[in-house]
Amino acid sequence: RLGDETMILEPGHSIDIPLGAQHALGNDTTEPVIVIEVQMGSYFGEDDIVRVSDPYNR
Repeated sequence: RLGDETMILEPGHSIDIPLGAQHALGNDTTEPVIVIEVQMGSYFGEDDIVRVSDPYNR
């Protein structure tokens, strides 16, 4: 999910998530998912992450 849009990616596909965009990841298949996260900029800490609740309370 990216904002209000549900996106279905096929194996080998990628997506760019804009700075500040609300997003979530799910997998409704039995196949494993590999996520490769690439960050750009001079700061890579995790203390700037804003957690937003979802229906699953993650």
